[in-house]
Amino acid sequence: MSRKRSQRARQPTTTRGVQGAENTLLGYWLKGDDLSLPSGYVRLCENPEVRMAIDRIADLISSMTIHLMQNTEDGDIRIRNELAKKIDVNPYSLMTRKDWMYFIIHTMLLEGDGNCIVFPTTRDGLIDELIPLPSNMVSFPPPIRNGIGAVTGYQVSIQGRLYNHDEVLHFKINPDPDQPWIGRGYRLILKDVVANLKQAAATKKAFMGDKWRPGVIVMVDADTSQFSSEEERDKLIERYIGSGDSGKPWILPEGIIRVETVKPLSLQDIAIHESVQIDKRTVAAILGVPAFFVGVGDFKKDEYNAFIQTRIGPLATGISQELTRKLLFAPDLYFRFNNRSLYSYSLIDMVTAGTALVDRNTLRRNELRDWIGMSPDPEMRDLIVLENYVPANLLGEQNKLKGIKKALEEGGDDSG
Repeated sequence: MSRKRSQRARQPTTTRGVQGAENTLLGYWLKGDDLSLPSGYVRLCENPEVRMAIDRIADLISSMTIHLMQNTEDGDIRIRNELAKKIDVNPYSLMTRKDWMYFIIHTMLLEGDGNCIVFPTTRDGLIDELIPLPSNMVSFPPPIRNGIGAVTGYQVSIQGRLYNHDEVLHFKINPDPDQPWIGRGYRLILKDVVANLKQAAATKKAFMGDKWRPGVIVMVDADTSQFSSEEERDKLIERYIGSGDSGKPWILPEGIIRVETVKPLSLQDIAIHESVQIDKRTVAAILGVPAFFVGVGDFKKDEYNAFIQTRIGPLATGISQELTRKLLFAPDLYFRFNNRSLYSYSLIDMVTAGTALVDRNTLRRNELRDWIGMSPDPEMRDLIVLENYVPANLLGEQNKLKGIKKALEEGGDDSG
């Protein structure tokens, strides 16, 4: 059952709050010379390391299926109905479900500075569209307070029109200590680190493009006036050095020309490489991703699985709780992301774990086939147990047990 949305007429506000304008910022201030924006303004989304980390988080969460679950006495079960299909397959007609969820995560972590608003519409009392809104359309006015100043609610301004907080889906991260109903992004905490990375990139670009880095110096015993023009210098190079095939030795007049080689400074010599590595690790730690996501170090299976459990899992939980409390009436229903599909499993690991569960009569073979991407087999529907792998309801029909039973009966008759 889905919540019914009332469409009440609202009067647009005249101005937006200052805080709302801050929440739509895409970046932060640092020293720079971009003429298309105010002096020093740089967007977080223009930093490669931040983009790599956030894109990976959004891609992983949007890849998980969303299950509609129901509490029962024997445990939670998955419900497959039109509501579940609406949320997991077609929440918004203009986007696929993956793109829809990707936009929410990306906006929440980056452009929305910790917040993302989704506007629901209804038809005949049922959910029709869940429309994700760009951050520049949304702001947060001052909250609603009672007579003693306590906050009793807050509103969301969408292009100047106010809506109560329970009329929209508000996804957020890192609740603000002063305004816990509003999330906080990484704009301020990443300011200095990303500024260092930008400066390092500029230094590297200038260093690699520097023309004062010759690998060979040729000293010539001649009058200075003979080399006053670039044309005269090119003639000398072409005459003594420039001709000949690759690898062919030079023949130079002794005492007139002397050739020396020099070793220019490298990025290692100016220690820029180590500082970049440290800053990249800092970005990865702040955003909660493994360092190899931003190009530092090698892939580690255990570290990746810990990232799924400690970072992707909590983010998905926050989203599913907002969907549950705003879209569901039934107290025994809730939404849940299936994060098990994101763990790094090898085929051998899955088969080994699945076989152990099959042997202990806790998993059907068709369920194991589904784990490894195989279609179900009609002959593998039954539960089986170790000991000749027979269906559980036929354990007493094994020949060896029948033989023992018969022997006991015959022995009993002889004694009688």
